[in-house]
Amino acid sequence: MEHEVHTFSWVGSGERYLNHPVTCTLNRMVVGRYGGNTAAGADKNEDGVYVLSKPGGDWEFAMLLDAHNTAESAELLIRTINSERGEIIRLLALPVQQAFREMEAFLLAIFQSEAFLSQCRQVTGETACLICVRMENYLWWFSVGDNSLYLLHPELAARGQYALGQRNYYEWIGFVNTFAQSVACYSSGIRELRQGRNIIVMTTDGLLEVGARLLEDPRRLYEAFTGREDLEKCVAEVLTSVHEQRGRDSATVVAWSYENGRAGAMPSD
Repeated sequence: MEHEVHTFSWVGSGERYLNHPVTCTLNRMVVGRYGGNTAAGADKNEDGVYVLSKPGGDWEFAMLLDAHNTAESAELLIRTINSERGEIIRLLALPVQQAFREMEAFLLAIFQSEAFLSQCRQVTGETACLICVRMENYLWWFSVGDNSLYLLHPELAARGQYALGQRNYYEWIGFVNTFAQSVACYSSGIRELRQGRNIIVMTTDGLLEVGARLLEDPRRLYEAFTGREDLEKCVAEVLTSVHEQRGRDSATVVAWSYENGRAGAMPSD
């Protein structure tokens, strides 16, 4: 079963994409990467992405990383999660109500293990980490730090709902590590997808904190990612805009759409 799953892995310390936004589509998932505008002082890219995608649309697993000081913490997270690829795939074969519960327990066991904490003490810098899984008509997420997650759907937008959770500052995994504290701080949650086309967007802060910060307004972000049927073009356009606004920080986006044929929960009369 493992060989049937598509895998994508990237860290900005390898390919930086300075001055040159790039996008690619991986089995319905769009990954956009941009290292920053060198005219504004950009000279590195410390973001990272790891994606597992089951052909046929059974589920998607995505991890988005935004490191600082160096990309070593992002590299460590990707090595660690990739080494557990087989177990992740096994968990995602479970019934959805069991899979999410066991996935969270599994990740916490990894991040709080002495072996992982010891490796974290050896790296320079730390990273924000956002992990998302779409399974059936549900989205589960696990977040440390200030990466952003949006669930975009017209019914939710009509009620002013766009973001899942919020950006949390001063949380990291790496040399400074929330899981090394007596009480670890992180966020997790589950949302039901609405009937019809749902667009899931994960992004680092480089997309939001540029120029006039227009995409910090979630209504504008909704318009940017729903304005075209071709989601890869939407991602390319927002990253091109970051470059044109002389964005110095790297910006990385993972986005995909899911067509949910099931009616969502509605209140009774």
